[in-house]
Amino acid sequence: MLHPYGVDPTEDVLVAAGEISAKVAAPRAAAVDSSADFPSDTVDALRRQGFLGLCVARELGGRGAGPRTFAAVTEELAMSCPSSAMIYVMHVTAAQAIASSAILRNRDDLLRQIAEGKHLTTLAFSEKGSRSQFWSPVSRLEEDDGHYVTTASKSWVTAAGHADSYVSSSQKPDAQSSLESTVYLVRKSTDGVRVSSSFNGLGLRGNDSSPIDFERVTIARDDLISASGDGPTTILQVVLPWFAVGTAAMANGICRAAVTRTAEHLSTAGFEHKGALLRDLPTLRARLAQMSVRTDQSRALLGYTLSHLEQPSDITPLYVLEARLAALEAAVDVTDLAMKACGGAAFSRHLPLERYFRDARAGWVMAPTVDHLNDFIGRALTGMPLF
Repeated sequence: MLHPYGVDPTEDVLVAAGEISAKVAAPRAAAVDSSADFPSDTVDALRRQGFLGLCVARELGGRGAGPRTFAAVTEELAMSCPSSAMIYVMHVTAAQAIASSAILRNRDDLLRQIAEGKHLTTLAFSEKGSRSQFWSPVSRLEEDDGHYVTTASKSWVTAAGHADSYVSSSQKPDAQSSLESTVYLVRKSTDGVRVSSSFNGLGLRGNDSSPIDFERVTIARDDLISASGDGPTTILQVVLPWFAVGTAAMANGICRAAVTRTAEHLSTAGFEHKGALLRDLPTLRARLAQMSVRTDQSRALLGYTLSHLEQPSDITPLYVLEARLAALEAAVDVTDLAMKACGGAAFSRHLPLERYFRDARAGWVMAPTVDHLNDFIGRALTGMPLF
């Protein structure tokens, strides 16, 4: 069977991802959501089976997979537990930022730890002062006796209390613009790093997306991932493409799950007094059809975008942005239709659709937000810079 992302669905890594999704993530997903628990069982399974190093180079102990496999694995996880998928997307994206660095101290040793499942990393870009405009930090690196120090209020840090390191950014010393940023690595154990509160969100409730305070945190020069002031290059060329692919795949996984569960419900529930099933109602069949079409359209666009990433051109960034936007909008629309199609069974949480409905909406406000994406796409189409 052809996969829209151009991978072999019978490949061992995808079969293993499906098993983790179905046997580990799915049984815990409702509890993860209701109690806002970090999905440790799923993350531990990903550690044990080498998925933290899925996209780490083979010579460093990883699987050496590219964006196609990453998207397919993420989609599988999201079908059962979008919170787990979100944690995974942020980890893989941060690991790619680490791998892209030519100056980070002990970079290869860190990537080996990631490949061995011994190190979970994440992104810490968004700040209280610049909100969802994560590319414009208000924090600044200050020179201090041969190294840097910084104070920052980082917000929406996925896996904040569970990650071993954070890929973060601040303005370079004496920056004239917030775009003159530097990307660097901070270990959780570093003095001055503190998770300042817990996460209690509407959706993706298990992803521990909590704020972190950096209080006079020391950043050595060899902790830099990008050259000083060259943060936007890392963000635009590495972080944004991998993050966009991962979150698009996550949204598509939510769509697939909603279609599957809605079809099952319409095919099994019915009207005893009439001897008919819900699927006998043309209005409900039409809603299911719309859900399926939107899902397949979004997955197809992501697959097309993955082809562009393998052979990049000037138009590749446009498709990256469009794939994320299409998937986020599809997830919101598809889960809304699922709630309407399944009625009281969905509303009363007898089905997991209400959870998917909430999880889908997290992507709408996750930087770059849907509003940002529309603006960025318009800018790209008219020859304007994104920022």
